[in-house]
Amino acid sequence: MAGFGAQAGLPPEQPCPCGGATYGCCCRPLHRQEQAAATAEQLMRSRYSAFALAEIDHLLRTQPSLQPIRERRRSLEASCRQLRWRRLEILATEAGGPDDLHGTVTFAAHYSAGGQPGVLRECSRFGREGGRPDGAWLYLEALELSD
Repeated sequence: MAGFGAQAGLPPEQPCPCGGATYGCCCRPLHRQEQAAATAEQLMRSRYSAFALAEIDHLLRTQPSLQPIRERRRSLEASCRQLRWRRLEILATEAGGPDDLHGTVTFAAHYSAGGQPGVLRECSRFGREGGRPDGAWLYLEALELSD
């Protein structure tokens, strides 16, 4: 996937950046707020795709923060310009199902920066907004990975 804005308007019949089905059946409905993530993994995949496609509003919407929104937006835009996201591997999930309040997703996100390949390995913690079973899934934090 190309950097900032390069995939804007990705046609719905194209493969989804997260490796799921077509973009129109996978992450696009979440990016456009036509559907909510049913699981922590689905939200994680949609966030990966949002980074790949520079869907900044989705990233802002799905991660609570006390940082001013302008600063967050600038930081996310810079990140999307600098990295080209290539491939996502889901390594493990714990809880985070439709009936859960919390969950984690461990993944490897392959990218390139300045022509050099890299891999971001992370265990992301997710929770339901307001701790309610009907709350939207939100990205909460990256947990330290043990080797």
